[in-house]
Amino acid sequence: MLRCRLVLATAPLFVFTLAPSAQAGLYLPSIPKGDISIAVQPIASGLGAPLYGFSPPGADNRMFVLEQAGKILIAQNGALLSTPALDMGSRLSGNFANANEERGLLGIAFHPGFNDSLSPGFHTLYTYNSEPIPAGTGVTYVAPNGASQAYKNVINEWKISAADANIIDPNSRREVISFGKNATNHNGGTVAFGPDNYLYLALGDGGNANDAGTSHIEPGGNAQNMTTPLGKMIRIDPTNPNLNPLSLDATSPNGQYRIPASNPFLQSVVPEIYALGFRNPYRFAFDKGGSHDLIEADVGQLTIEEINRVVKGGNYGWAVKEGTFLFNRAGTTSATEVGVAPGNNSPGSPAGLIDPISGPGGTLEYDHGDGISITGGFVYRGTAIPELVGKYVFGDLALRANPTRADGRLFYADLEQGTIKEFLLPQFAPGVLPSGLTVHGFGQDNNGELYAMVTNTPGTGTGGIIYKLVAAPEPSALALLSLGFLGLARRRRKA
Repeated sequence: MLRCRLVLATAPLFVFTLAPSAQAGLYLPSIPKGDISIAVQPIASGLGAPLYGFSPPGADNRMFVLEQAGKILIAQNGALLSTPALDMGSRLSGNFANANEERGLLGIAFHPGFNDSLSPGFHTLYTYNSEPIPAGTGVTYVAPNGASQAYKNVINEWKISAADANIIDPNSRREVISFGKNATNHNGGTVAFGPDNYLYLALGDGGNANDAGTSHIEPGGNAQNMTTPLGKMIRIDPTNPNLNPLSLDATSPNGQYRIPASNPFLQSVVPEIYALGFRNPYRFAFDKGGSHDLIEADVGQLTIEEINRVVKGGNYGWAVKEGTFLFNRAGTTSATEVGVAPGNNSPGSPAGLIDPISGPGGTLEYDHGDGISITGGFVYRGTAIPELVGKYVFGDLALRANPTRADGRLFYADLEQGTIKEFLLPQFAPGVLPSGLTVHGFGQDNNGELYAMVTNTPGTGTGGIIYKLVAAPEPSALALLSLGFLGLARRRRKA
């Protein structure tokens, strides 16, 4: 069976088709419980499949939250506004009643000049989403091998309404760049502006297993082939070139964006490429701290989940490697014969490939005894949980895949030591998220505080919850938090 992993779906936003998880510790040591206790404070419930949240520049009390099925919601002062900023559900391609759906509304980014009335990016934002390809139209990059294209993934530009700062003008859309897709999985999901003010997008390898199939280039697969953007991280200036005519960056062939002159592969067929060798880079984020490191979580196939520090021109190994393990593309995807084997751990080799982040304590990777699909998050830069500052907070979709995905988990990684630990959650009796919730994504506000986006229903359901991560209260206060969660659950049932 295919194992694609989290990509914003309904109940499990990032998965494709799940296979049984490996035995705990078969490949790597099990992730231990850590020494950082947190609580999760419900901000909103009754959603479908919330999967990402981010704040516009300067909006310290406001965060835009994405629902996979197409709504952009606004959380303001700790509560959701009643009216969505935008409902683009009618534009989307995807079956959001299917908990395994990976298409939909996947990413959002705000132009660095969002608050500058003199900037061409004033009140401008970008979404990354899946759409049908209208008859008679094309895409910027077609699916490889002339494969049939069932839909496209696209970056769209939008403007905030001049009349209401909490509404996105539905008539302001401009298509920036698009990618034809054959398979419905491995879409990536994040768009984000870097400290260099360019927009980054990470694309999956095209879908299916082993980076192979109808729309995969041979030999080697898409992620290692420089004639396709699939399996790559790309970097562009998405601003309409007509609005910055003095830029030294070249205008794209479609005339809708610019290609940074400092991109590392300008002479390739795809000059937008910034880095390569990814399988399904569903989530990445820039550290808001001094380093501004780009931290990416790459969803593995049947065995290894990994966390990478992405640098310009880097090759992250897929499908030569999965994590630090050599990968055999000719292997099957059964539970007994997979693309990697316990004896094939090969850190540092072959030369030229960049392994997951490592340190004196280990390497930031884990096997399927600890989860089935990594859900990337953010480096914590808030103030509410001092002991967490500088740690990378992330999750895994679910610990249990069959018959129903359940028991999502929350982790933190030390980017210097190379260690991963599981949060302590004393708020809940077994120390895990309740009600079979799965972890679909995270949000970060401008204060550096983090939010977990969880659900136990598809995108058309009502099991979605936005949790704010807070310091664990004294034991006497835990009961109040639990009562708050139960109250939300009861209100959901009555709705």
